[in-house]
Amino acid sequence: MIDIKISKVEYSRYGEVDFSNLVFGKEFSDHMFIADYDGENWRNFRIQPYGPIPLSPSLSCMHYGQAIFEGMKAFRNINNDIQIFRPDANLERLNESAERMCMQQVPEEVFMGGLEALCRIDQKWITSNEGCSLYLRPFLIASDDSLGIRPSSRYMFMIYGCAVGEYYNEPLSVKIETNYVRACRGGVGEAKTAGNYAAALYATSIAKEEGFDQVLWTDALEHKYIEELGTSNIFILSGTTLITPDTHGTVLKGVTRDSIIKLAEVLSYKVEERPVLIDEVIELANSGKLDEVFATGTAATVTSIKELNYKGVPILPFKKDFSFAKLLKAHLEGIKRSQEEDIYGWNHKIELNLVAH
Repeated sequence: MIDIKISKVEYSRYGEVDFSNLVFGKEFSDHMFIADYDGENWRNFRIQPYGPIPLSPSLSCMHYGQAIFEGMKAFRNINNDIQIFRPDANLERLNESAERMCMQQVPEEVFMGGLEALCRIDQKWITSNEGCSLYLRPFLIASDDSLGIRPSSRYMFMIYGCAVGEYYNEPLSVKIETNYVRACRGGVGEAKTAGNYAAALYATSIAKEEGFDQVLWTDALEHKYIEELGTSNIFILSGTTLITPDTHGTVLKGVTRDSIIKLAEVLSYKVEERPVLIDEVIELANSGKLDEVFATGTAATVTSIKELNYKGVPILPFKKDFSFAKLLKAHLEGIKRSQEEDIYGWNHKIELNLVAH
């Protein structure tokens, strides 16, 4: 167990928050966890009030892009316990991203110790309100205070929490992007690095001006294959077959994506992870075999897609009851809150009676 120094807030904002009307990404909990890598060891573990931190203008992450992050959620279950959904998978992916970005990996005891201590201290922010959770954002940045294009020798790891409700409240209208590129083979598309999201902003802003909620990225070379949305992975249902693009270096290995694949297989659906042509999706629609399309992600959870638009032409029809996506979401949320059996051991329970040091 790591030794964590605790500095608590004098005044909690908890009482000012309307948990029945949460706007995603706006209501941060009282504290944050910070750890430093000094070039040789992880040290200086601390929890302090959430707020600004002093940063040098020459901090290397600001100039050379060594910045990665994760996202997961903590829930109250039906017994009022607090549990985090699949943090081990997020740690594994964080360290895969770190390796790709030439960054120092985060030890399990630092990652899990920080998560657990933060959840214990800010436990009142994790409510049992329907649809609510504490979104946890671990992130790692290069912290060398010098210029020069090279991997940093020092790093700062932080975790903070944000009380959230649903990210998407309605089914999505999605534009298939065939001009701009998010990621290419051999690049960093599979890493959860900040630059990938910056690269997506321009095309997404254009799509929103055109009336769409999100873009669906295609392959960088030919724009023939679908890959992922800006905030989530994508699934296509045809009969009892569930199809999703494989992760081949340009598609993020979504934790929710993996969870949905396992749940669908338990429900006796055939799951195909493979390259998916846009023309195949159009053919399924034209033949009446395109039943549902939905997105999955930590923030998005399971969100139905009501329209795919390809070069100005809607790909229709979909069945409009979105029943399979709703079924999967209900199963997933049931597991997260211990309303259904956690057959895969996905939930990590927080022992609230422990005291962080």
